[in-house]
Amino acid sequence: MIELVEFLVKELVDDKDSVNITLDGDVINVSVAKDDMGKVIGKQGRIAKALRTIVKAASVKENKKYTVEILEKE
Repeated sequence: MIELVEFLVKELVDDKDSVNITLDGDVINVSVAKDDMGKVIGKQGRIAKALRTIVKAASVKENKKYTVEILEKE
């Protein structure tokens, strides 16, 4: 699941090296650079919502329920 999220997020951002994906139980933490936050969230959160929908649909195959948290890298 981490590979899927990493692929999707890296295609959205400019600074691909700053993307950090971690799995904490059932929570997937996505950390990106401050400049790329808008690209990952999107207008009115549409891209973030779509990312969460894709993860939710893909997690059905693993019989798990993942949530996606988007964090700003410090």
